[in-house]
Amino acid sequence: MPASAVKTAPFELLSALLHAFDTNEKINQYMLDNMPPAAWRAEPPTGKGRAIGAIVAHMHNVRVMWLKVAAKGSDIPEQLNRDKVTLAGAKKGLAQSHAALRVMIERAIRSDGRIKGFKPDVASFLGYLFAHDAHHRGQVMMLARQTGNPLPQAAQFGMWEWGKLGR
Repeated sequence: MPASAVKTAPFELLSALLHAFDTNEKINQYMLDNMPPAAWRAEPPTGKGRAIGAIVAHMHNVRVMWLKVAAKGSDIPEQLNRDKVTLAGAKKGLAQSHAALRVMIERAIRSDGRIKGFKPDVASFLGYLFAHDAHHRGQVMMLARQTGNPLPQAAQFGMWEWGKLGR
């Protein structure tokens, strides 16, 4: 059979966007799964700024803020205490805020493409969420290294394996 005769399913943008959003969260979880325990509360070397636990709590709390603005009446997770959050609590919180955002994003894509309080549209909101998470993952990785508690090298490279983590 000639290659031109092979039928493939058409590309489905909604599924692809949600899959990318899910993969982004898998990378967050992968990073936390590989976090050396000593890194979690290590103080920044300059004495200023947030510890890793506080950064991850912030990631979740920003998601919660958007849910409160744009998804009132839905199941919105509690904010995390940046000074007391445990690694397990952060993993659970991120998973909950991801799930709630996913519902909100899918609804927006299936309707008018808008997120209340965010301009211009749901595609840009996804870009914002990806950029926010990636920015803070970079901070976490650098802070872990600076405090002498880097993630294993395999995990550092593994965070870039979207094809593998996205399965």
